[in-house]
Amino acid sequence: MVTQLSITDRPRGNRVAGKVAVVSGAGSGIGRTCAELLAREGANVVVGDIKVDGGEQTVVAIREAGGEAEFVATDLRNEADCQRLIARAVEHYGRIDVLANVAGIYPRASLENTTVEFWEEIMAVNLRGPFLLCREAVPIMVQGGGGSIINFGSANGLAGGASLFAYSVSKGGMLTLTRNIAAAYAHEGIRANYLIPGWVLTDNERVVQAREGHDAAWLDEVGQRQLTGRFSTPEDAAFGVLYLASDDSIHVSGTMLNTDGGSSMLPNLRRFMSPNSRSR
Repeated sequence: MVTQLSITDRPRGNRVAGKVAVVSGAGSGIGRTCAELLAREGANVVVGDIKVDGGEQTVVAIREAGGEAEFVATDLRNEADCQRLIARAVEHYGRIDVLANVAGIYPRASLENTTVEFWEEIMAVNLRGPFLLCREAVPIMVQGGGGSIINFGSANGLAGGASLFAYSVSKGGMLTLTRNIAAAYAHEGIRANYLIPGWVLTDNERVVQAREGHDAAWLDEVGQRQLTGRFSTPEDAAFGVLYLASDDSIHVSGTMLNTDGGSSMLPNLRRFMSPNSRSR
């Protein structure tokens, strides 16, 4: 099994020192880990999340570790909230260098069971919200001489998922959004990339799996079937975000970065996933 890395095992660094990073969905799971790692590497982080308690806890953790962060309560379904998140980042820190669109929802439904309301809810959070944040952040990045947008995608956005119909379409749309921004703003020094974190067992994902009757033994067995012998972790994704946020990726744009240990390679995808699984 491939070793799992922890952000706290590393000394504090400076790979994004002085940068301002906005991270949506940073109140828990992958988003929180991304926010904490960016802060450990010197960024001023603006934490966006719909859950106030979680967002505030992320800020506390960052500050206790010696970092700098602010929290802005954000419902991605609300245009005014998206505008406020970006505006508050500029008010606090004067610029935006990094936007990580991590937040997303993934309720299950097949095509025939997808209602208009269900569809619109998923699109509002997974695609419309990121679009709004990009729309608001890009002019600020242009004024500052450039920046990095990291949009979280999914293998389902490439190959589809029978029980994740709307989710898969939203993540396919995120890839198109990413590539359009990359093409349109390359001359302004803005790069945009699509990160596939893989199947990550966050607390929320464990709840979803338990609701579907999958216990710890089932998850252990499925994890062992992954190419690397384990599920992906929030840390795997966070290190990918750190690379894309840093100047190490200054000439990387319009591409996909998989931090899933290879599980989303299309020939292998269905072999290593159960029929009802979600590979982000």
